[in-house]
Amino acid sequence: MNSTEQKRLRQSYPVLEQLPPDLLGRVEGEARPGRVSAGVEFFREGSPCTCYPMVVEGTIRATKSDPSGHEILLYRLSPGMSCVIAVVALLGGTPYPAQAKAETDVALFSIPKGLFEEMILKSRAFRTFVFQSLSERLTHLMTLVDDVAFRRVDQRLALHLLHCQEPISLTHQMLADSLGTTREVVSRILESFQESGMLRLGRKRIEILDRSALERVHRAKGN
Repeated sequence: MNSTEQKRLRQSYPVLEQLPPDLLGRVEGEARPGRVSAGVEFFREGSPCTCYPMVVEGTIRATKSDPSGHEILLYRLSPGMSCVIAVVALLGGTPYPAQAKAETDVALFSIPKGLFEEMILKSRAFRTFVFQSLSERLTHLMTLVDDVAFRRVDQRLALHLLHCQEPISLTHQMLADSLGTTREVVSRILESFQESGMLRLGRKRIEILDRSALERVHRAKGN
């Protein structure tokens, strides 16, 4: 790893500065730089996990899918973030429990399994970074499970739209993937929202006209 790569990795992951000097030296000597083009599979469910990824550019999309191919978004991995799926696989000695794909062009550094385990054992700061991220993701996944199991798709879609930055430039398929449902279901609900005056639909564009009405859909009780 050259000095430019070292600087880039440290800037994305400031916690590395708190590693013991000898361990930081090993990271800079053993971390393998790599690139993944947008749309390319990053890892596959059931495949062995041999390294811990540290992203310095771009976004990776982690998902879980059913046999029919329907996906639900688990999280996005951006620079400075810890890949929880890789952590679970590495520490548990198990294959990847989900899959991931590069959402944009991605630049990253791969930390070998043995070195990652030493970083966990020998650096309290790095251990805290990894497990705090694990805790945050687990909380998010509990919320996701609650939504999928106990909330209607229209309620979840309304909330998702309310959290999006406007203008919303998402396709119906992208929304379906995020919610773990089908494009047809999302299209039908969006059309009903438009008929009710809550939205205006365009090509890859959704304009919110009545946020209060969307809030009422999100908060509605019953199934």
